Amino acid sequence: MVAELSDKEFAIQRIQEVNDALASGMYVLARRMLHNTPACDVALLLESSPPKTRAVIWQLVDADEHGDILEELSEEVQKSIIRQMAPEKLAAATEGMDTDDLAYVLRGLPDPVYQEVLKSMDSQDRQRAEMALSYDEDSAGGMMNTDTITLRPEVSIDVVLRYLRLKGELPEATDKLYVVNRDDRFIGEISLASLLTVEPSLLVSEVMQADVQGIPANLEDTEVAKLFERHDWVSAPVIDDDNRLLGRITIDDVVDIIREEAQHSMLSMAGLEDDEDTFAPVVTSARRRSVWLAVNLVTALLAAAVSSMFEDILAQMAILAILNTIVPSMGGIAGSQTLTLVIRAMAMGHISQSNSRWLIGKELAIGAINGAIWAILIAAVVALWKQDWVIGGIIAFAMMMNLLAAGLAGVTIPLILKRFNIDPALAGGVILTTVTDVVGIFAFLGTATLLLT
Repeated sequence: MVAELSDKEFAIQRIQEVNDALASGMYVLARRMLHNTPACDVALLLESSPPKTRAVIWQLVDADEHGDILEELSEEVQKSIIRQMAPEKLAAATEGMDTDDLAYVLRGLPDPVYQEVLKSMDSQDRQRAEMALSYDEDSAGGMMNTDTITLRPEVSIDVVLRYLRLKGELPEATDKLYVVNRDDRFIGEISLASLLTVEPSLLVSEVMQADVQGIPANLEDTEVAKLFERHDWVSAPVIDDDNRLLGRITIDDVVDIIREEAQHSMLSMAGLEDDEDTFAPVVTSARRRSVWLAVNLVTALLAAAVSSMFEDILAQMAILAILNTIVPSMGGIAGSQTLTLVIRAMAMGHISQSNSRWLIGKELAIGAINGAIWAILIAAVVALWKQDWVIGGIIAFAMMMNLLAAGLAGVTIPLILKRFNIDPALAGGVILTTVTDVVGIFAFLGTATLLLT
């Protein structure tokens, strides 16, 4: 019996079939396949295609599906698609979008196009867009949806149930309804489970949970994600400064934030943007990467300048040139381990002023232990290899100093960068490499100069 394909394998197989149809010039077949393909899989196909193929696929997709597909695309690919669309078609595609997705699309538009799209919208969509855009993109207000169902506390459960039956459907990821007073101020919530299990004659005020705090609209999205993780929420209300209910945030939005943060941490360490398009044009990708390569070149030249200070002794003893790469390399690895752990802990909110000193002390202790272990080992290897205990002692001392420096730098660099509102994931690796290279080279060649000349 052939095993059933998983959702991922089925999606990949379907994408391959569409690609085969396009490659064979069977556009009618490809259009039919795309019509029966979920929006998330079409988005994956677009993100996995070079620019020219991407344009063909977008032309074959039903216009009614454009909005759903745009919601699923990464920012970079979404922008490349939007640039091909006329303002009126873009306005039609955004009709019915969730508020947060609508704001996400509009923020990436040039101002003239943005104004044209707003003019093409109906008044309800325009009002939703303007409200969402009034909040920062990386805040609770920027990621919330306005599709909330609100109740009055004086209404009975029976009335609520009859209203929901007449309504016929609930917004996606609805696990609770929110209770507000006549001024729309948030006063509590009631779960769907409670609605279905309590006595229908009871009032909402008798069943609702009143000790619930709404999420402030200006709270950072990463802090929102931490709250959802800590409390295992499926949804949560968003309020303004006057405690008025503005909307809600659902778990699917939080999953997107967590995924984006993970991508950010990974790509930033390589100097790449969060939504780097794998199939972006060559010139665009080369320009973006060149900036980071230029920064790295400057730091490499700094390390080379330190080495040039000891040019005379390097010319006299070739063994020093051979061994000179070992100490910086070990320091770089040790420092990267500490840096990665600290950045992760900062992202999770584990590090504060109250425990940062303890953490510095811990990493210095680890650096001292590892420094002692590997200093003794490298000293023995070098001494036995070259029959020279002096050089063995020199590299052991340099190893000890550099591993101590690596541990200290791995903790302090992200803390200092964070204080200056600089992303540690983006700049920490380059600064750390520079520190370990300079300290390692200076400790090794400087000590060798003092003892051997």
